[in-house]
Amino acid sequence: MNKNTVLAWATFIMVIVGLGLIALGAFRYNEIAGWGFVSVGIGFFAIAWVFNALKGRV
Repeated sequence: MNKNTVLAWATFIMVIVGLGLIALGAFRYNEIAGWGFVSVGIGFFAIAWVFNALKGRV
Protein backbone atom coordinates (compact mmCIF):
# COMPACT_ATOMS: atom_id res chain seq x y z
CA MET A 1 0.00 0.00 0.00
CA ASN A 2 1.28 3.42 -0.86
CA LYS A 3 0.60 6.68 0.98
CA ASN A 4 -2.46 7.56 -1.08
CA THR A 5 -4.08 4.22 -0.33
CA VAL A 6 -3.46 4.68 3.39
CA LEU A 7 -5.03 8.16 3.26
CA ALA A 8 -8.00 6.80 1.32
CA TRP A 9 -8.61 4.08 3.93
CA ALA A 10 -8.19 6.59 6.76
CA THR A 11 -10.73 8.89 5.09
CA PHE A 12 -13.20 6.04 4.64
CA ILE A 13 -12.86 4.84 8.25
CA MET A 14 -13.21 8.37 9.62
CA VAL A 15 -16.37 8.97 7.59
CA ILE A 16 -17.87 5.73 8.93
CA VAL A 17 -16.97 6.64 12.54
CA GLY A 18 -18.29 10.18 12.02
CA LEU A 19 -21.61 8.84 10.73
CA GLY A 20 -21.80 6.49 13.69
CA LEU A 21 -21.20 9.30 16.17
CA ILE A 22 -23.78 11.53 14.52
CA ALA A 23 -26.28 8.66 14.56
CA LEU A 24 -25.58 8.05 18.26
CA GLY A 25 -26.11 11.72 19.01
CA ALA A 26 -29.30 11.91 16.97
CA PHE A 27 -31.01 8.67 17.94
CA ARG A 28 -29.53 7.33 21.18
CA TYR A 29 -28.70 10.36 23.31
CA ASN A 30 -31.43 12.98 23.15
CA GLU A 31 -30.06 15.06 26.02
CA ILE A 32 -27.13 17.47 26.07
CA ALA A 33 -24.68 14.59 25.52
CA GLY A 34 -26.16 14.14 22.04
CA TRP A 35 -24.84 17.54 21.01
CA GLY A 36 -21.34 16.43 22.00
CA PHE A 37 -21.57 13.28 19.92
CA VAL A 38 -22.79 15.24 16.90
CA SER A 39 -20.05 17.87 17.23
CA VAL A 40 -17.34 15.20 17.47
CA GLY A 41 -18.86 13.45 14.43
CA ILE A 42 -18.66 16.70 12.46
CA GLY A 43 -15.05 17.03 13.60
CA PHE A 44 -14.34 13.56 12.20
CA PHE A 45 -15.81 14.71 8.87
CA ALA A 46 -13.53 17.76 8.89
CA ILE A 47 -10.42 15.65 9.52
CA ALA A 48 -11.52 13.15 6.85
CA TRP A 49 -11.88 16.06 4.41
CA VAL A 50 -8.30 17.13 5.18
CA PHE A 51 -7.06 13.55 4.63
CA ASN A 52 -8.88 13.45 1.30
CA ALA A 53 -7.33 16.78 0.29
CA LEU A 54 -3.85 15.45 1.13
CA LYS A 55 -4.12 12.54 -1.29
CA GLY A 56 -1.63 13.05 -4.11
CA ARG A 57 0.26 15.81 -2.27
CA VAL A 58 2.08 13.80 0.38
